[in-house]
Amino acid sequence: MPVYSGFLYRIFFITFVIMKLQIINGPNLNLLGVREESIYGNRDFDNFFEELKHRFPDVNLHYYQSNIEGELINKLHETGFDFDGILFNPGGYTHTSVALHDAIAAIRTPVLEIHISNVYAREEFRHKSLITSRCKGLIAGLGLEGYALGIIYFLTGRR
Repeated sequence: MPVYSGFLYRIFFITFVIMKLQIINGPNLNLLGVREESIYGNRDFDNFFEELKHRFPDVNLHYYQSNIEGELINKLHETGFDFDGILFNPGGYTHTSVALHDAIAAIRTPVLEIHISNVYAREEFRHKSLITSRCKGLIAGLGLEGYALGIIYFLTGRR
């Protein structure tokens, strides 16, 4: 059984490992539910995060959002050595930030790049990600459900 940095519980000789996962959302994702609903849907992320906690009660889920590149880097550094996985939607910084690329390269925790929309079906400038090469994988175009699929990926132990 893999050893996770989360909490370990023993009940009736059965061992349960609580996995610690961090969701990090970048710029403008605080406006989900009101921003470009035809692309991003009409659901705000705080309510969706509560749903994720109910769907995955055995996962210690954490959520952080910032519109500021340096704060996203700080959160990657803060969680990148003692969490089991990071689901990261860098928003528009996906296409511009060498600093986020370098921050992901500097940490040990595996990172999945998440995008709500299919960036490859949108404007051409969105087709290039500066961070994908440092991420474990990419989930794009599946709406908010992409976050749940990322959690399932980490839970299956395929890291």
